[in-house]
Amino acid sequence: MIPAVKSKQFNRVFYLYNQYYLLRRRFRSFTLTGTLDPQLDGKTGLSIAPNQSVLYFMNHSSWWDGLLLYHAAIRTSAGDHYVMMEEQQLQQYAFFRKLGAYSINKESVTAIRKTMQYTTGLLQSGKRVWIFPQGEILHQDARPIRFRPGIGLLLRRSPQTLAVPVTLCHGMVQHDLPEISMVAGTPIMEDWSVWKSEEIAVRLGLVLEQQLDNHKSELVRNGQGSLPGAISLIRNGRSTSEKYDAARKRGIR
Repeated sequence: MIPAVKSKQFNRVFYLYNQYYLLRRRFRSFTLTGTLDPQLDGKTGLSIAPNQSVLYFMNHSSWWDGLLLYHAAIRTSAGDHYVMMEEQQLQQYAFFRKLGAYSINKESVTAIRKTMQYTTGLLQSGKRVWIFPQGEILHQDARPIRFRPGIGLLLRRSPQTLAVPVTLCHGMVQHDLPEISMVAGTPIMEDWSVWKSEEIAVRLGLVLEQQLDNHKSELVRNGQGSLPGAISLIRNGRSTSEKYDAARKRGIR
């Protein structure tokens, strides 16, 4: 199991590289609806402490998802974020360790156990952890969404943890570069210790599937690559298609 070794200096440099070179070259826009710093409203009768542990569970449909969530967390959250990453990928891109990534090797029971223990330690110390409970990269339209029971085990071990569903939709609508829409859904707080791991996995899989379906439907209804009122995290200049249209209009005049 490969642990994270965060570096503030590396993080400052990589954040700029990720924003201005990697993401801007690949995407037309990246927006966030909702908040990654959840606050349960008065209707719930619950309040969130500053050091509240949070487990973000997200669909995984692109190699870019890790860099996108990293950017969103840096831009909008005050928490200390970590990401569970496939060990083979982390070995290949070891610099992610300096940003908070640590490994899981699904081929080894011993390695999985160590990763679960490491993640539990992070949550019990009030950290924010991101996981992809589907366990692999799947198309965003793949249904049903099924989670592996590891998410249930983590929440049972850290029953005070807040679970936040996060959905990402990738699409090309009116421009030649993809537009990314992220939605942070309603936080879920339960006494996870009274649930079985499999029950938690099924329940949260259904939650994420419903949120992703609603997310996509709203994008279709809106006819854009983002939702009304979303926060802009990346916004490029004019796309190739927009420049072409502008040139055509000048030519017509």
